[in-house]
Amino acid sequence: MEKFTGQGAGELSAIDTDRIIEMAWEDRTPFDAIEAQFGLKESAVKALMKQTLKPASYVRWRKRVEHCKTKHTATRNDHISRFKSKAQRAISQNKISKR
Repeated sequence: MEKFTGQGAGELSAIDTDRIIEMAWEDRTPFDAIEAQFGLKESAVKALMKQTLKPASYVRWRKRVEHCKTKHTATRNDHISRFKSKAQRAISQNKISKR
């Protein structure tokens, strides 16, 4: 995978690029969280997605993002002030044993 050197990105490693793509696909992760963690504005995330995804996947993602109110902090409900779901636990707090 090529290193993305788009607007505000510097150079991203393959691991960072994969994580940004994962965060961009998640409904509950706003673009502000990506910007806080990686320094990429929404337009740079869109450019990265367009560069790395297949054209049909990019179109599907764009349609999904346009209709997802949780991707933009301004359109989110005021009671949502976190980046992750309440159901998500840290690994150390996971009560389910793997047998």
